[in-house]
Amino acid sequence: MSEQRRVRPAPLSGFPEWTPEVRLVELHWLDRIRAAFERYGFCSVETPSVEALEVLLAKGETSQEVYTLHRLQADEADAGEARLGLHFDLTVPIARYVAQHFNDLVFPFKRYQMQRVWRGERPQEGRFREFMQCDVDVIDVDDVALQFDAELARIVCEVLTELGIPPWALHVNNRKVLQGFYQSLGIGDPLAVIRVADKIDKVGVAGVEAMLADDVGLAPEQVRACLDLAAIRGSGAGVVDDVTALGVKSDLLTEGLDELGYVLDAMSDLPDGTVLADLSIARGLDYYTGTVYETRFTDWPDYGSIASGGRYDDLAGSYINRRLPGVGLSIGLTRIFAKLVGEGLLETAASCPTDVLVVVPNAERRGVAVETAARLRERGLRTELYHQADRIGKQLRYASRKGIPYVWFPPFDDGKPHEVKEMAGGDQVEADPSTWRRP
Repeated sequence: MSEQRRVRPAPLSGFPEWTPEVRLVELHWLDRIRAAFERYGFCSVETPSVEALEVLLAKGETSQEVYTLHRLQADEADAGEARLGLHFDLTVPIARYVAQHFNDLVFPFKRYQMQRVWRGERPQEGRFREFMQCDVDVIDVDDVALQFDAELARIVCEVLTELGIPPWALHVNNRKVLQGFYQSLGIGDPLAVIRVADKIDKVGVAGVEAMLADDVGLAPEQVRACLDLAAIRGSGAGVVDDVTALGVKSDLLTEGLDELGYVLDAMSDLPDGTVLADLSIARGLDYYTGTVYETRFTDWPDYGSIASGGRYDDLAGSYINRRLPGVGLSIGLTRIFAKLVGEGLLETAASCPTDVLVVVPNAERRGVAVETAARLRERGLRTELYHQADRIGKQLRYASRKGIPYVWFPPFDDGKPHEVKEMAGGDQVEADPSTWRRP
């Protein structure tokens, strides 16, 4: 008989996984994010992990990143085989979802969605092939109130503050400002400039300058004006004045500056440095049309955006003959989480959610231990029953290794009391399983 072939277990690049104590923290984060979204009246939606390829490719910009889905034994000659792909974000799926369920939804439709997404890109720090996104969007018929541009940013700021992560700032811009400015410079394809400007954090000012001249074909004075705009930063209405001072005028530019000023003013009560106008923020995706957001760690500015998004005029137009604009923000949970894990900044404790471990005194008293554990669970305590009648010291070591805070001792003899031990301090006292509460 031949030996069984063994596959050596190894991590898959770009597919992070966590040990139990780290996963517990991630679950806690998800609960905090969910609570914040629901605090503002957003409802939960979950869409399939796969979409029809024609849905995923409707916008045509991320086709190189889509993982397609095929059966291992699929018949290549079967033309009827469904063409499916794993979703690469949650914005395209929600556009399809809203179009499909249009008659069943109440508008403005306020939804949040917390799911894994997949992108076939080269893994590196902060970039994964599988990761968790936490999206919050508002979609309405014909028009979305501008107040939501500020409300979504506020929600994300609250979430990141509550999670207690290292310092960060939410950078905001408006695509109408960029497009109106570029058009007024006589640039025929503003989107081409926006795509290049979006690379400023990757290639630097000099790199963008060269690309605008060589790849887009801008004249030197046009390049200079674009870089002057991208250099503007600020936290208040002075940003609008700084753009105006560049001497470029258009109705679209004015409209964009008004919208940007509104969002900045609506967020002005937040601590200084929380929200910053940043005229270099472009968000290269075609579908953004108004406010755009990128959030970055202050101490790691090159790490990549940890929460981003923007306003889109008609993303669902590919699926329904109705105009359904929206605005949304996505929190890159895995990107944030992985950075803190890598930097050793994530505080972990227990490797399980158990409140109490009930020991098994001996084989004869196992029934008493089972009954005790059931009574504690009925009262809402997360209770684990030790699996066999081992030495008490071994059972205590098990609780210690898993970080279980309390160990319960059922009566070792008839007529004796129950006792509970606090593992951290070592105190052990009598307790009643019908009334005891975790301190």
